Amino acid sequence: MAMMMMRMRMVDEPRKSSRLKQKQGFEMHLNLTSGKRCFTMWHTLFQVHAKYVPIKPIGKGAYGMVCSCIDTETKERVAIKKISNVFENRVETLRMYRELVILRHLSHDNVITLKDVMVANSSMDCGVGDTRAFFNDVYMVFPLMDTDLHNIIYSSPLPLPSNLCKYFLFQLLRGLQYLHSANVLHRDLKPGNLLVNSNGDLKICDFGLARCTTGSREHQLMTEYVVTRWYRAPELLLSCACDNHGAAIDVWSVGCIFAEILGRKPVFPGTDSHAQLKLIISVLGTQPESNLGFILNHNAKATRLLNSLPYTRGVDFASIYPQADPLAIDLLKKMLVFDPTKRITATEALQHPYMADLYDPLLDSPAPFPFDLSMDDNVHEKLIRELIWGEMLCYHPEEAYLDM
Repeated sequence: MAMMMMRMRMVDEPRKSSRLKQKQGFEMHLNLTSGKRCFTMWHTLFQVHAKYVPIKPIGKGAYGMVCSCIDTETKERVAIKKISNVFENRVETLRMYRELVILRHLSHDNVITLKDVMVANSSMDCGVGDTRAFFNDVYMVFPLMDTDLHNIIYSSPLPLPSNLCKYFLFQLLRGLQYLHSANVLHRDLKPGNLLVNSNGDLKICDFGLARCTTGSREHQLMTEYVVTRWYRAPELLLSCACDNHGAAIDVWSVGCIFAEILGRKPVFPGTDSHAQLKLIISVLGTQPESNLGFILNHNAKATRLLNSLPYTRGVDFASIYPQADPLAIDLLKKMLVFDPTKRITATEALQHPYMADLYDPLLDSPAPFPFDLSMDDNVHEKLIRELIWGEMLCYHPEEAYLDM
């Protein structure tokens, strides 16, 4: 726990508030400014609304910095992710914007909830009225979860209880069914992106690579550079094999995750794309022509790659996971089908006999409407700044008056 201890510095703002009051002459500016709480964790400055009282840092990486806080209004514990310098990298900026929009439209027990969005200037000396034009940090607030599925899988060398394996898969499929009904592909499902509470509740998170299946422009953006390699579907590994990649890529990832839950180790831990495909074929077996119809026009690159692999009859999943329920093995086989057009869907997986004691179709409603997020990747910074500002206003409409 010592490594997780935080170094925190609270910053007083009375004098700054007074200056703002004198400068702006508008009471709301003063109220909004005094409503900010500033603190430092791991040398990272946080500027959030005063209702969030910091607890400790959770993690730091390329995605940003995350700390836990208490929401003093609701008494809930939350996780606040700070994304710094959001306009430095256009690709990352667009990913973050898509995540903001997608999460605002989603509402499901097994999908993480975006509770709040805030923006701030890196410099604490910037005036409140400058925020809209000069903000470069974004804060995303989520419910605080206890751990993730990766930590649970590798927390003990002993197999996970079979009922817990099934419950995790059930929740993952429920969340995925909902996402796909909303025309949303997650595209980066892996144990680390599945948050879990101590009571076993699971929520899908991290929608930075998510896309919508509607709109020709979005289809054009679906390259093979999605999904962490070990959970990447064959159609993604066979670069340029398909005209677009649909919901089946998420189902393949779920199959890989379920296999990892059963065996407590990755089923296809390839070191590169070629090794990844070789591992898949070594288990599934060399594929007959009837399973390669999804490769468009006998794509030369994909065909060469497949022909370079040695012939193998494959391995029965029952021999890899001898302790698993036969129905679990049957469902696993249907999720890890090489041909995406023959792969089971999330809805069909929930209707599989393995899920009979958990799944009730009457309790699982689809998304109220399909979601469409077609946008141009060449959008200029000024417009994307306005779009992100608009997302923040969905949570804080009162801040629309700051520039008046």
